[in-house]
Amino acid sequence: MAIEIKMPALSPTMEEGTLAKWLVKEGDVVKSGDILAEIETDKATMEFEAVDEGTIASIAVAEGTDGVKVGTVIATITGDDEEPSAPAPKAEAAPAPVAAEPTKSESKTSATPPARTEAQAEDHGLPPTPGEEPAGDKGERIKASPLARRIAAQQGVDLASLSGSGPNGRIVKADVEGANTGTAPPRSAAPVAGEGVAAATPAIPAPKPAVIPDIPHEATKLSNIRKTIARRLTEAKQTVPHIYLTVDVELDALLGLRADLNASLAARGLKLSVNDLLVKALAASLMQVPKCNVMFTPDQLISFSRADISVAVSTDTGLITPIVTAADTKTVSVISAEVKELAGRAREGKLKPEEYQGGTASISNMGMYGIKQFDAVINPPQGMILAVGAGEKRPWVLADGTLGVRTIMSATGSFDHRAIDGADGAQLMQAFKALVEKPLGLLA
Repeated sequence: MAIEIKMPALSPTMEEGTLAKWLVKEGDVVKSGDILAEIETDKATMEFEAVDEGTIASIAVAEGTDGVKVGTVIATITGDDEEPSAPAPKAEAAPAPVAAEPTKSESKTSATPPARTEAQAEDHGLPPTPGEEPAGDKGERIKASPLARRIAAQQGVDLASLSGSGPNGRIVKADVEGANTGTAPPRSAAPVAGEGVAAATPAIPAPKPAVIPDIPHEATKLSNIRKTIARRLTEAKQTVPHIYLTVDVELDALLGLRADLNASLAARGLKLSVNDLLVKALAASLMQVPKCNVMFTPDQLISFSRADISVAVSTDTGLITPIVTAADTKTVSVISAEVKELAGRAREGKLKPEEYQGGTASISNMGMYGIKQFDAVINPPQGMILAVGAGEKRPWVLADGTLGVRTIMSATGSFDHRAIDGADGAQLMQAFKALVEKPLGLLA
């Protein structure tokens, strides 16, 4: 019988993707493990392998098609002893958005969903299965999630007096809790995005379509990666209150240590970069000041027991942040090897989701471009990011009070002020400066 090949979910958050390129054609014989296609997610372009053996009977989705939903049949395979079946109907590309991409809650409710439990619906900000909504006391149908109804019953809140901020005006948990604190939206308030983290902040207005001036130009279609970068950076700057703390760090001792280490590692073919040592310094600093190794959620502060450092890597398709896990416990040579390997696969679009999703803090180094100092945007839901500038010769007051010349680097920490107080951020920057200026501690 014919086997349907469906659009895979290549990451936990993937709902749709672009079928970037087919690597097979109709009539090709494939076996398990063969690469069938390249699929562009919101983070990377990834290869999709065959699970079954047989002949490609039909290709239902043309390469280059955007907005292919997870689970859509993209091709069919028949066994060697079967006649190819009729081609599957061609999938239509998702229509281009008028002003902005649909939110996660909108995309999940655009099709009739399968039956789902109350917990599943509430966890993901989805409406209940049709028929799940009970009517109000007067016979009118009040749109409210089961969890919101239970909380309202426990706290004596009249649902009819509330305005829902969930999908299609549905009353959700935050609306009921807001009624007791006086922050529930009035009946005339416009609904915001679905329940969960997004419901804790106001909806972001959709941008108006740009007016392109009558100047000779070239238009390049936005990749899913670039769209995600734009959305996440906008979210970070609009919803995360940043506080910036800058220190000037003397680099000469670190540069001397790096030269000595590289001389001893040359026989093993290893060469450390300054950034490798800075990754280790940031990880060690987070262990010294654990109040900065945190993540903020609407009702919890998550404190991490290890430092997983996301390292910003520039690629042709945009910025991606592969993660050095447990960087606080790894040697600098191991960190160096991992960063080189991860950065190489990031530029090839071959990172696995678990290699770039997560992390407890980030580092972004623009020193190689001669940038003296900059403020980086926090990578949600992380609590901080360290921006590193170039080391340069500057006049410097020495320990004995005389004026000399030293190699100085400016480093700026961006902190989520909801989770990290200014004093705690200052302690982290102080610890980072001390480790870089006396770098033998990085080898302990």
